[in-house]
Amino acid sequence: MSELLVEADSLVKAYGNFLAVNGLDLRLGEGEVYGFLGPNGSGKSTTILMMLGLTEPTSGGVKVVGYDPVRHPLEVKRQVGYLPESVGFYSDMSGRENMLYTADLNNIRRSEAKKRIDELLGMVELTDAMNQPVGQYSRGMRQRLGLADVLLKRPRVIILDDPTLGLDPTGIQWLLGIIEELSTNQGIAVLLSSHQLQEVQQVCHRVGIMSHGKIVLEGTVAELTAQTASGGFQLVLELLGGDDSLMTALKGLPSVTGCNRVGNNIVVDSNADVRALATATVIASSASLLGASSENRTLEQIYLRYFAGQER
Repeated sequence: MSELLVEADSLVKAYGNFLAVNGLDLRLGEGEVYGFLGPNGSGKSTTILMMLGLTEPTSGGVKVVGYDPVRHPLEVKRQVGYLPESVGFYSDMSGRENMLYTADLNNIRRSEAKKRIDELLGMVELTDAMNQPVGQYSRGMRQRLGLADVLLKRPRVIILDDPTLGLDPTGIQWLLGIIEELSTNQGIAVLLSSHQLQEVQQVCHRVGIMSHGKIVLEGTVAELTAQTASGGFQLVLELLGGDDSLMTALKGLPSVTGCNRVGNNIVVDSNADVRALATATVIASSASLLGASSENRTLEQIYLRYFAGQER
């Protein structure tokens, strides 16, 4: 099992009678990419502030890389990189100068810093613009510089707040590839807070969905689909014939959560892809299989379905 780098237990943050975070438990392991989701006002930002030691919990606790952010804020800051939604740099300084300033703040030796900065600016494809004033950078370029700046101190945990905002589709795929590389090859734990659910689904090992200060759904995307009422996959079998024994056989397949007849069709809900097993079961019966279509529900569908139910 990988080392736990973030551990939150019964974390609470109250502002008067309002509970911004209400008894939150969270675990983030080495090399894990965790999607941190929820509507505005759900408590995500407050949780991140407590992880960074920028606000103190009302009760409960959190440890980041083994340290309490309130008691040991400098130790946490040395090992955690944070890329906010709006990246702030000195506009009249070049990208390289901004990063050298960050290196000075983190007590990184100049000789080491220069080499590291050149490597990182190459990685984020800003070598040609490194001496250009940041005020002339596009939003996407500032996001790239922000990622390089976050990685300068070789953090063990990075927190990314909507990092793909302002990137074009090519830039988004590039960034998701970087996140996977940081996780897989460097063992960095990534907390990815984003409203882009398709991107979260693509790179995250686990997902936590917050509502009213609590994590209300957590797990892999496959596990989340299993927790919601209609399952993650839906298979529609178009048949001629088929009796109750076929229905019983389909219901008994692994991962199947529901099976209903709709006219000449049988609709199979499941939390895994059962197309091969289901079609083989039909073929082995007395029914004739005329066609089959399937749908793999996305994280966005799970998210919207959950919150639509909450609103009702």
